[in-house]
Amino acid sequence: QVQLVESGGALVQPGGSLRLSCVGSGFRFAAYSIAWYRQFPGKEREFVARISPPYSTTEWIDSVQGRFTISRDDGKNTVYLNMNKLKSEDTAVYYCTAPSLNAWGQGTPVTVSS
Repeated sequence: QVQLVESGGALVQPGGSLRLSCVGSGFRFAAYSIAWYRQFPGKEREFVARISPPYSTTEWIDSVQGRFTISRDDGKNTVYLNMNKLKSEDTAVYYCTAPSLNAWGQGTPVTVSS
């Protein structure tokens, strides 16, 4: 069955960096857009970034542009979210999704705090 598994979330100090990974299985990974969302406590999930085949076209929200990058390694069925210059307001649970398949991972928590 379709499965997405995130990893890489951690506690990090403001200004620090993290790399989140999303590994997909059960579908032809290279053919699908993969997106990252995040959810703040008590809030709905918000879109963060997306990477789409066939040319790895990327989209962002304004608040992460210049700090986060998204990339994919289709040979490893993995999408990465590289997060730099982290701020306290980036604290959230981060989820990856294959929107066309309505598939979501279980989420990985990121806490930015000194």
